[in-house]
Amino acid sequence: MIARIWHGFATRENADKYEAMLKPEPLPGINQVRGYLGCYLLRRPKGSEVEFVTVLLWESLDALRAFAGPDYELSIVPLERRKLLSHYDECPAHYDVILKPVSN
Repeated sequence: MIARIWHGFATRENADKYEAMLKPEPLPGINQVRGYLGCYLLRRPKGSEVEFVTVLLWESLDALRAFAGPDYELSIVPLERRKLLSHYDECPAHYDVILKPVSN
């Protein structure tokens, strides 16, 4: 399993609008992509901004590449969302997941 971790920052005025865009799907159409396993959306105040962290979980690096294309190491931020961010990671980090939570 692969975790794709990305950080974006919004002003306090834009934070709720940005969060509302993420809640249905972190990226348009991602819920239908083969190999996509889900995500965590994190939010915290940081100074005068609000930091958002997305953790997208993928079955494999190949599944991620099939969605993101050959430049999979670059961020995918739709234009309408970029307008609400003051800055963001140009390149997310990719990690092998070595321990998963145990479900009851």
